Amino acid sequence: MDRAELSTEQVLKRDIPWETYMTTKLISGTGLQLLRRYDNRAESVRAQLLDDDGPAYVQVFVNILRDIFKEETVEYVLALIDEMLTANPKRARLFHDKLLWKGNWFIQEKSCKILALIVSARPKTQDGVVANGENSKKKGTTINDVLKELVEWLCTQLKKPSHPTCGIPTAINCLASLLKEPVVRSSFVQADGVKLLIPLITPASTQQSIQLLYETCLCVWLLSYYEPAIEYLATSRALPRLVDVVRSSTKEKVVRVVVLTFRNLLSKGTFGAQMVDLGLPQIVQSLKAQAWSDEDLLEALNHLEDGLKDNIKKLSSFDKYKQEVLLGHLDWSPMHKDPLFWRDNVSCFEENDFQVLRVLITIMETSSDPRALAVACFDLSQFIQHHPAGRVIVNDLKAKERVMKLMNHDSAEVTKNALLCIQRLFLGAKYASFLQA
Repeated sequence: MDRAELSTEQVLKRDIPWETYMTTKLISGTGLQLLRRYDNRAESVRAQLLDDDGPAYVQVFVNILRDIFKEETVEYVLALIDEMLTANPKRARLFHDKLLWKGNWFIQEKSCKILALIVSARPKTQDGVVANGENSKKKGTTINDVLKELVEWLCTQLKKPSHPTCGIPTAINCLASLLKEPVVRSSFVQADGVKLLIPLITPASTQQSIQLLYETCLCVWLLSYYEPAIEYLATSRALPRLVDVVRSSTKEKVVRVVVLTFRNLLSKGTFGAQMVDLGLPQIVQSLKAQAWSDEDLLEALNHLEDGLKDNIKKLSSFDKYKQEVLLGHLDWSPMHKDPLFWRDNVSCFEENDFQVLRVLITIMETSSDPRALAVACFDLSQFIQHHPAGRVIVNDLKAKERVMKLMNHDSAEVTKNALLCIQRLFLGAKYASFLQA
């Protein structure tokens, strides 16, 4: 029979030679006694044994998975674990309490994967979890607590892995299964886990790193269905990193999951505008010209292309400028040096109590990027030149002191534009217009 077609019931009909394993010292005498009491017993008897001595049985099962490699025996023990957790998902806590934090790496890894796979595959009616992640008062609390504690362990692995090469891949692999669960998404965001994914979104070359990248992007895709996670993604470097990945990746599954993530985020907040600024329309055109076999990917690319075209039509030049400033990603895009842009849009700077102007001034004080500092100084000088009350407003916002400090910056580009800004502040537009570089 094809092993993929085996059922738990068929596997549990096997007769496993536990005594032989004890003779060869693969299991202990105590382990053998526990197995004799448990194996081939009625469900009610097993339930009582687990209630009385659950941690000991879990330890025996995991030790067997660690020490015995015979496929039939491994399948048998996994079937026992499947059966015990299916009968009562709350028993997942036994793996967490006794093994997840205290065992060696093998035990931690196997416990984590068993928890993730069994919990994510369980029928949703068994544990009281409803669609919005709330708990039923009767059954949901314990299993949801286990999930939250599992998320805590996974975040710890992403921050400080127990194993130097396996800790992070194991955590990401489990999250890729568990983030389908609303309660896990909520716990992961509350644990500030989203930021731990961002550094892992980077172009990959080796097979191992490609798999890690794929599973990381899969986590981001699952989080793109959850509003609080979307809010965090909007303020992080996630989108530029995803764009870098899709620009350079040739692995179809990676491209597919990233494109599907873009499709989810396209209509959310300012993501559409950011995608346009990051050059995604051109990348989509390039991707469409390649020979992909996945129909879902081709459909998603067409959908994304149409959505990006709509965003380009909707965005005014000031909308694009505003997003660039609010994200702090200032660069010498054409609008900065376009006199028509400043003439037509200078009154828009008055919106929300000069919000954009205030952010420009904050960038001057906080940014360490010379290009952003130079552009901010230049833009402030343009505002002074084109707004009737520009000098008064900029002085009222206490910008002069911040610009003066930048005149001593190491970058010649920064000092040049800081000088232009100061000259406009002191001399006014009429007398300083000839100074523009």
